[in-house]
Formats: sequence, C-alpha cells, structure tokens
Amino acid sequence: MAHAAATANAANATNAATLPSLPSGDGPVEGYQLAQLVRDLRSYQAELESQNKVLRYSQAVAEGASERFETLFSSVPLALMVVDEHDMVVQSNSMAQRLFQPTERDRPLNFLMPFVSAGCTEQVRQAFREAHSDGHCEATEVVFAIGEDGTITGDLHIARLENAHESTVHYICAVIDQGPLLAERRALQQSGAALRQRNEQLRVSEARLEAVINSSLDAIICVDKDQRITVFNPTAAALFQCPSSQALGSSLERFFPNATHALAHNQISTQALLGEVNALTAGGKRLAVEVSLSFERHPDGDTTTIFARDLTSRKRAEAHRNMLEGQLRESQKMQAVGTMAGGIAHDFNNILSAILGNLELAKEDAGPDSPALVSLYEIEKAGRRARDLVRQILTFSRNETPRRQPVSLAEVVVETERLLRVTMPPAVELHLHINDNTPVVLADATQVEQAVLNLCTNAIHAIGDERGTVGIELAGVLPDARLCERLGLVPGRYAMLAVRDSGKGIDDETLLRIFEPFFTTKEVGQGTGLGLAVVHGVMRSHAGAVDVQSAPGLGSVFTLYFPATAALSTPVQAEPPRSGTVQGRGKHVMYVDDDHALVFLVERLLRRRGFQVSGFSDPHRAAAELRANAQAYDLLVTDYNMPGYCGVDLVREARMIRPDLPVALASGYVTAEIEQSAIAEGARALIHKPNDAEELCATVQQLIMDNDPAYRARPTDDVQHAAE
Repeated sequence: MAHAAATANAANATNAATLPSLPSGDGPVEGYQLAQLVRDLRSYQAELESQNKVLRYSQAVAEGASERFETLFSSVPLALMVVDEHDMVVQSNSMAQRLFQPTERDRPLNFLMPFVSAGCTEQVRQAFREAHSDGHCEATEVVFAIGEDGTITGDLHIARLENAHESTVHYICAVIDQGPLLAERRALQQSGAALRQRNEQLRVSEARLEAVINSSLDAIICVDKDQRITVFNPTAAALFQCPSSQALGSSLERFFPNATHALAHNQISTQALLGEVNALTAGGKRLAVEVSLSFERHPDGDTTTIFARDLTSRKRAEAHRNMLEGQLRESQKMQAVGTMAGGIAHDFNNILSAILGNLELAKEDAGPDSPALVSLYEIEKAGRRARDLVRQILTFSRNETPRRQPVSLAEVVVETERLLRVTMPPAVELHLHINDNTPVVLADATQVEQAVLNLCTNAIHAIGDERGTVGIELAGVLPDARLCERLGLVPGRYAMLAVRDSGKGIDDETLLRIFEPFFTTKEVGQGTGLGLAVVHGVMRSHAGAVDVQSAPGLGSVFTLYFPATAALSTPVQAEPPRSGTVQGRGKHVMYVDDDHALVFLVERLLRRRGFQVSGFSDPHRAAAELRANAQAYDLLVTDYNMPGYCGVDLVREARMIRPDLPVALASGYVTAEIEQSAIAEGARALIHKPNDAEELCATVQQLIMDNDPAYRARPTDDVQHAAE
C-alpha cells in the first residue's frame, strides 16, 4: 500500500514538470503563431493522457502487489504478526490466531509480550532492540503460554518494516513451532541412550546365552554353511561321548549320518522339527534322539542349530504313562457306566417294590387253597430274580456297600464248588487246588461267592459242548512291584483266587470290553452281559483287582487279588428269624414317594398291620402337612430321589418342625455320600429298595418302638386289619 502511494506521487510530479510554459500577458507573443500554440497544446494533452495511463497502471500494479501481500500474509503456513514498537499486534494471520488463541475463551492476540513466558521475556525484548537497529533478529526456543495451562516452544523471527511516511516503527514477526523438532531431538537423545542400553543388554544376553547353552539339558550343536561344528555344549559332549575340543570343526555327519539329506529338505522355514532321529556316539553306539532345527540367514553364510534330546528316559516314561492312562480310561469308563447302571437300578427298584409288595398282599388275599397261588409263586420267583439282577447292577456300580468281615476264601470256594457240581455238564471236569498258606481276607462272602460263580459259569460256557476242564486255584501271594503298578494294588500280601479254563479263549479286541456292563459275546437269551461287570465291581469294592490272561485257542485265566488281613475268619451268621407279628397299634406313619404305585402299596401294607398311614406323592404337600399337624405323626418315611426335591431336604425340614419325630430315608440307590448326609441331618434309618413287605413293616415298627418306650412295653394284641 505505501509503495502504490509513492508511485502515484511521482507520476504527478513528472506531469507538472513537463507542462509547457505559456506566454504571459494578454496579447500574442511576437513570433508565436496561434496555430503553433494549438499544436503544442494538443501535444501536451496527448503526453498528459499517456502519463495518466502510466499512473493508472502503476496504481493497479501497486494494488495487485498489495493484494498478493495480503494473500501471502494470510495463507502462509506460519504464524505471522505485524507488531508496532508499543507491542501492539496490528495485524495477524489465521495461523497466528489458531496458535495463540485456540479457543474463544483464551486470551485474544492483542499484544505479544503477555504470551511470552517470564523466563524468555528479556530474550524477546533484546531481539526487538536488535531488530530495530539491525533490521532483523531471531530468538530461539522461546516458550509461549497458550490458554490456561498450555505452552509451545518456538523460534521468533523479527524483521523491521521500512515506511518513511509513518513515524511509528512496525515489525513483522514469524513464530516457527519447534515442538516437533524438540520432540525429535529428545527422541534421538533417548534413542541414543536406549541404544547404549541395548548394547549393554546384548553383551549381557550373549553372556547369558552362553551360560544357557552350556547348562542346557539338551544337546546343542551349531554348524556353519559347510556343516562343520562350531558349537558343541557339555550336554552334547556327554550324550555323544565326545569332548567338545574333538567335536569342534568335525562334520555333523559324524554324529548324524543322514544330516545332509535332513537339512536340505527342511530349510524352507527358519525352524523345523525332525522328531525322532537315529544318531551315533563317538564310539559308534546308536541313540534315539528327538531333533529340532533352527536356521539363521547371514550375509557370510547360513548357521544351523541342532537341538537333540535323549529319548531313552522319555520312552520309558511314555510306556508307563500309556499304561496308567489306559487304566484311568478304563476306570472312568467303568465308573460312568456304573453310575448309569445304578440310576437304572434305582428306577427299576420302584417297579420291583410295587410288584413284590402287591404280590404279598395278593397271596394274603388269595388264601391257602386258592388256585391262583401257583401263578403268584411263579410271579414271585421271577420278581426275586429281577431283584437279584438289580442287586448285581448295584454291586457293579458300588452303590451297595459290602458288609465285609474276616472270611476264609477256602470255605467260600468249597461251597461254590458244591453248587457248581450240581449243574456242570458231564463233559467238563472241575479241579480245585487250595493252598494252606491262603490268608484270611476282609470280604462279603455272598459277593465273593457270586463273583466266583460268575467266573466259573463263563468258563463252562467258553468250553461249550466240547470236553474241557475248569480249575479253581487258591493261594497266598506277594505280587511284585510291576504287577502292583499295573493293577493299581497296594504292595503287600494278597489272597489269589484264579479260575482257568480250556475254552476257546478271548481275542484282544474283546478283552478291552469284557468288563463293560451288558456286553456279551453269547447268543441272545444266553447271558445278560453283567457277569464280569459284577466281578469287576466286587473286586473294586474290596480294594482288590482282577487280572485276565487269554488268547484265542489257549483258554483263559481270571485271577482275583484280595488284600490279606490278620483277623481270624468268622462264619457268617444267619439272620435270626423275627419273633412275633408286626402290630401297628394305630401309630400314624407319613410315607412320601413320588411313585404313586409305591405310595398306594405302602398304605395298604401298613394298614393291614394296624398302622395309620398318610401317603403323599408330592413332598411339598407333605412338608405343609407336617407344619400344620406335626404332633399327629409317629414316623416319617421319605424317598430320597424325587423330581425337583431331595429326601434329605425333607428330613432336614421335618427335624426343624419337630426334632423328636423319627425319620427314615428310603432309596434303591444309596451311596456313601447319601448315607452320610442323611445321618448328618438326623435320619434314624436307611431303607434299601426293594425290600420284603414284612421287612418294611418290621423296620417301621422298630423305629417307632425305639422312639416310644410305652409302645415297646405294651403287650402284643390282636389287631384287626384295616379296611382298604
């Protein structure tokens, strides 16, 4: 703008200087003609118009320069300001406004010095003084306060503006933000420090790597591009029986005969796992080692690292682990199947209880001379066979705790032999070998007899219609450590009971499944598939084991191991017959079971013996009745497993309602956990399903007698059967 004004003034001065001097006075000048005067004036007019054009062009150029200056000032990517000598910001571009006033709430850019931090104030003032005298100056790394808490660091460039027509001195200032450069400088400084630290870490890492290689339990061998050994750690020296000094520099094929072929086919990636490889010691002895490779690419040649691990101990451990895993899988499978079988037996018990109980009532109703008794007795025999089958299932699933006492297995075997000889085919011979050193064992004689009968029956079936022999051997043994480990036996003395036959034998595939419940190779109708499963369950519940040795065409040997005991054997006493007849005498019994048939059966049974009975198939209704009329009942009998309700919960609630009320828990699926929880909650007895009608009635009477001394002392009267 100042430049445009100066140009216009100069043009005016030029016009004034070139105008002709007209003659003074009124008349024409002598010798100066009118025509000449007109020509001169026209010439002057043309020259004046030409100068006006130059003036207008100069003015347009000045305005264009001014506009370009303004455009450049506004759009340059620097914070620019025009500051007068009084520190007032006369003009600033948008970059300066954004830099010094980021938001509308911040201080406006009216003066520059208020933005300069206290530590840089004198530095900036000195820069302005130098710019005034020298025309320009620069202040580096000036800290400006921005907003409330922000700061920026930048270089301040100052240049004095020359304007002769203005008395006030103006400066143009440019602020260059040095924050990124300073951050980069600090980053470089930190990078340098980090580089020094990494160099130190690298040195320590190299020392650590050397220590790791030397102390590694694996053999570590490094070879160069020519497969010459450059590293041979102490473990490699021990494994290949060669000192490191002799191994360094030698070819890798000295210890790995097929190394060249293996390395050539595994350099696709940086790592490779060769698995089991045959190697040689320095003396030529073969080794089985597991090998993995690592490849490193270098400008001067590749380096290969071989990691070798001796597999001798691992193979031995893997064989042992495979054996234990097989035993664990078999145990888990048998446990799962046993749980399933126990659950099925629980449901079947309810059905059998209803069948056998109603059968007893039907026999009483039929009378001694009724022709229906024949059919009823046949039904009873079938029902009792079904009950025995359920007991075998429970024996297998270990949900029926054996009643163990000191038993002489010789007596059990002799009794079993007597039973077998009655039913054995004529073509099969039975041999018995009993050693006098057979120790006494803690066992349930009934279950042991059942196991021996099952083994002998299978042996007879294996012989079939051909001639053959079945042998039973009994002796005291001390199993070795390997046998104890394989069968999971505790080291010690055992009674060994072996049943061998000369049958067709068992193949390996069948051997894996012979103890599975309901698995059988017999024809349909000739076996249930529970015989060997029951044997397995009996031995498991007696802390023993069963071992099998068989091959097709060579017969089979089943060996049972029972832990010995120092106690003397005692004959199993028969249960004394019940004396007297069960008489309810009007005692009130609450019976709870989700099976309507069982509730109806127990009501009829107990009412015939003189009891009052209130049956409930809904445990919630039973609990509500107890809360309403707790004193009206003399005994509570509840099933354990009911949909959405546990019998133990009802026992607990009954004890809270009336602590002196005797409570019994009934179930066909009683485990040790169920028994413990029931007793802990105050149950007086556990009733196992299915049971005889008289047994159930006697248990109910005994519980009431134990709780009511007056009932026990009362003489037995004849009580009429309650009407049904």
